[in-house]
Amino acid sequence: MHGCAICANEHKFYRARHTQILKKSRYRSIGVGMKDKSRFKKAKNALVFWTIFIGAGAIFGALMMFIDPNGERTGMAGLLPGLRKLPFADVLFQNLVFSGIALLIVNGLSNAIASVLILKNKHAGVVLGGVFGVMLMLWICIQFFIFPFNALSFSYFLFGLFQAIAGYAACVFYKQENFRVSPEEYDNAGKNEKVLVVYFSRMGYVKKLAYEKAQSTGGKLLEIKSTERTEGTLGFLWCGRFGMHRWDMPIEPTETDLSHYDKVIVCTPVWVFSLAAPVRTFCRAATGVKKAEFVICHYAAGKFENVAKEMSELLKIEPESVETVVCRTGKYVSTKKI
Repeated sequence: MHGCAICANEHKFYRARHTQILKKSRYRSIGVGMKDKSRFKKAKNALVFWTIFIGAGAIFGALMMFIDPNGERTGMAGLLPGLRKLPFADVLFQNLVFSGIALLIVNGLSNAIASVLILKNKHAGVVLGGVFGVMLMLWICIQFFIFPFNALSFSYFLFGLFQAIAGYAACVFYKQENFRVSPEEYDNAGKNEKVLVVYFSRMGYVKKLAYEKAQSTGGKLLEIKSTERTEGTLGFLWCGRFGMHRWDMPIEPTETDLSHYDKVIVCTPVWVFSLAAPVRTFCRAATGVKKAEFVICHYAAGKFENVAKEMSELLKIEPESVETVVCRTGKYVSTKKI
């Protein structure tokens, strides 16, 4: 009996261990349960690197031009014939001094200032860092017209591109991570027991629309929560996969009786030009809806009538109204009824 007890305990242990391994494997594959670090911080750190790298290189290059204006010792003398073909060359390009001043101001000090502002957590530094990446690309494009193609210039064009991308990403992530919805501001929400506002929201944009609907109608709120990872970059990619294939996405069960409400307002984002997968799952399982309204939130311009049509078919009811809202990184651009 004692041996059987040990075997039973071992069996429980290995079964628990096997379950734990499966969960960890699933977490690694799709990121479920893994806490995301700030995407803004990652993009900001990348931008700091590029502003310091490019700024330091430009300052060093400018100093070399000042120290050796004719470029004989630094190997830059080959630049002068190309520069002397430009307008006002007899005044500006008899040596490399003016080129050094331009390099220092446009790519050197500018990036140095941007890096300092970013390190001091000034949002202006993030914006300037991205702009200066574009300026570097334009600087290199001018060089392509003046000088023969060379690997160094092409490399710095790519560096400028990487810097511009980092700056753009940092600006977008900053807006996303600083978007807030304050439920306490919607004091009328939940007072009408006969209206239900259902929503799914990754970034909070649809959540705000849902709260505004609840505020205006007094409706109760019901959030659709997915059991899959939906937040962060990994979540974005994972949701995109569901969107492309038009799959249902598993959601947490709800005990809400929809037949209790006179009207159900469904608020949904658009995934890859179609209905968001968690909302599709909810609508497919929903029964007893008497009246419905749809609120569709999307980034691209368009009516997305296909999204409204799919919800109508799944819920087996024609909506009283369909409202589409264009939202871009937390800014609601336009609202239309279809």
